[in-house]
Amino acid sequence: MAEPPVAARWPVRRLAALVAALCAVAGTVAVTLAVVAGPGPGLAGYVSEAGVVDSDYAWTYRSGVFALAGALLLLAVALRGAVAGRADPALRVAVTLLAAASLYTVLSATVTCSAGCPLPPFEKATVADLVHGAASIVAVAAVVLTMLAVAFSPVARRPLRRTGVVAAAVALPLAGAIALAMLLVGRSSLVGVLERLLLLVVVGWALATAVQLAVRDPTVARDDGASAVPEPTVHRRR
Repeated sequence: MAEPPVAARWPVRRLAALVAALCAVAGTVAVTLAVVAGPGPGLAGYVSEAGVVDSDYAWTYRSGVFALAGALLLLAVALRGAVAGRADPALRVAVTLLAAASLYTVLSATVTCSAGCPLPPFEKATVADLVHGAASIVAVAAVVLTMLAVAFSPVARRPLRRTGVVAAAVALPLAGAIALAMLLVGRSSLVGVLERLLLLVVVGWALATAVQLAVRDPTVARDDGASAVPEPTVHRRR
């Protein structure tokens, strides 16, 4: 009795994952274009500086960030379809984290920072700077925690878990290094390079996960490939 609903959810899950992958690619291209072609200070500045109001590429940047927010939300929808009917707290947490990451990404794109995107303790920041910075940090942190949740899922397929493990193993040290650099050094080429590497890992994980969700059912009961939903026994007459 449980099989038809799961089968019915498959097209929705696959469509959400496919559109999430497309949004991730489109958003990355738009943000990269705004950062590279914009008037920002290059690697010495934050990625968000491409979205300041007086930038000619502000709308390109914000459109890209909105697309990335859509990718995270659709990824949450795809994972939710896989989790339905299965007792897997880890993936349920992942769904919640992705939804939260999407909302904070929208907030980050909506509330733009001022020129230079100043942040304490070395620079005087406005309220908008603090809101933008906090939203960006929370969004990235939520995605990194999602990687860990997927990695520790008891029913996710091994490739999906492995993707989470590898991404988290790279993202966590980068996040820690960025936090230390911002507190000890402040705005610099070091922070700029580390920030771009972390964002690359985040987008890469989202894209890889979306592709996997689009290709096949992401959950199994065991690593040997058995389905988490019992399949009906087929009786053959001899």
